[in-house]
Amino acid sequence: MEAAAGVIAERGFESATMAEIAARAGAQIGSLYRFFPNKEALADALIYRYGEIVREAFEKIEARASALSVHDLADALLNVLFELHGESQTMVALLEARSEWSVKRNEFRRAAVQYIARILTLRAPHLRPDTVEDVAVVLLHTMKTLKALTIQQGVAINTGAPAELREMTRLYLASKFGEK
Repeated sequence: MEAAAGVIAERGFESATMAEIAARAGAQIGSLYRFFPNKEALADALIYRYGEIVREAFEKIEARASALSVHDLADALLNVLFELHGESQTMVALLEARSEWSVKRNEFRRAAVQYIARILTLRAPHLRPDTVEDVAVVLLHTMKTLKALTIQQGVAINTGAPAELREMTRLYLASKFGEK
């Protein structure tokens, strides 16, 4: 799986070959085909794996959401996509490779919004559900923006914009939670 993720992230789904993936894994191609009869089955397994990794990342935040300060909650949420950068490169390559996978992309987006909304509700149970949903969408896009500002083509960049975006998110959450 790691070898497949690496090859797909580097070369894209269409250009990646099962032979290249097997070679990267140090395995015989026959053993790769034994577990994954084709590249699409391997892609499905990678998509499922990424979903589990994202779920686990959000559940770690959720487990401590009610005890986190606004500052710490904002940072924890903003760090999710940044910390999953290596994994997300593969997912972007996969989900953009085929138009029929746009359904999966939408499922990931909906799931991420639901995870964030659940975390927000735990931290600020007084918020109305429609407000929670709106804030969750804003936070998801802010998380994507922070990742884009921080990492370009796999290389970390160092500007003041990420720090400003973090501060803006902290202030935004504090205003929504009714805290200073």
